[in-house]
Amino acid sequence: EVLHTICSPSGQVLRIVIFKKNGIQAMVEYPLVQSPESAKRAKEALNGADIYSGCCTIKIDYAKPTKLNVYKNDSESWDYTTPNVGGDSMMRSGGGVVPSYVGAPDRYEDGYQNGPPGSYSEQYGDRYQSDRYGMKSEYGREPLHPTPPRPGYGPPAIPQAPGGPNASGPQQGSVMMVYGLDPEKSNTDKLFNIFCLYGNVLRIKFLKTKEGCAMIQMGDGLAVERCVQNLNNVSLMGSKLQLGFSKQAFLSDVLNPHLLPDKSPSFKDFMGNKNNRFINPTMASKNRIQPPSKILHFFNTPPHMTEELLSNVFEEKQAPCPKTIKLFPLKSK
Repeated sequence: EVLHTICSPSGQVLRIVIFKKNGIQAMVEYPLVQSPESAKRAKEALNGADIYSGCCTIKIDYAKPTKLNVYKNDSESWDYTTPNVGGDSMMRSGGGVVPSYVGAPDRYEDGYQNGPPGSYSEQYGDRYQSDRYGMKSEYGREPLHPTPPRPGYGPPAIPQAPGGPNASGPQQGSVMMVYGLDPEKSNTDKLFNIFCLYGNVLRIKFLKTKEGCAMIQMGDGLAVERCVQNLNNVSLMGSKLQLGFSKQAFLSDVLNPHLLPDKSPSFKDFMGNKNNRFINPTMASKNRIQPPSKILHFFNTPPHMTEELLSNVFEEKQAPCPKTIKLFPLKSK
């Protein structure tokens, strides 16, 4: 469960096998058609990271096998494409029994919210996604996420957007729905600039069949909660944002994205982007988690920066000019 949680943001996980050789090792298999890119993303994002704060540092290398053989779904191996390997069709997670994963979740984007009628996902969608992709593990600690938890932070009560996903309560998935966007003014980079303030942004996709709607995959469920808590019902470029949790576990790569009105692609992968602000605990601690306000905080300007030079930057970029600019004095060495 922990390995699936931290590996699934890089792509659809097919099989996981854990074995004990020189400690604990594991192999994770991605679909063959996308496995090179998925494995590369996973290696870049996770190699050298800690599963838990200060411990369980991951070391990742590419494996020689092209397919894993799973003979039984249990705590040390799991085949997510076959629900009844070894006679086990259900697994226990978080105190409840939920079905095993049976397919790529993003195939349901524009149709059934939980999957085709009669499928495991359709029958158990809400509970399954909440339990399976929740960040809390059975060990009572939080698996890998670059943002350190803040004292007193808990899941808010989330009002769902009209036409958005139904949820019986706050969910912990890392994908969210964004409604109410102005199609003529919105693109992936603009959404990244807004949402990266609350967590690492991995992928953004605008839906072709739903105008003014986009999906954003964040680094973890906590980042989604912070986005919803601070940006839901906020006005952006003349439109009111409506945010809700998605039942998808991750966003798959889009090979040929359609173009938005400004001719930019409707899908963009931001995994590993240097402008993400929660790459490590040190960077995360410097972020100010609060709703949008009329005051901007800036830093890392050149030593010779003046109020006039900074004001010129806003004019050159045709952004609203600040009413007042104040530079803090340089700290003494």
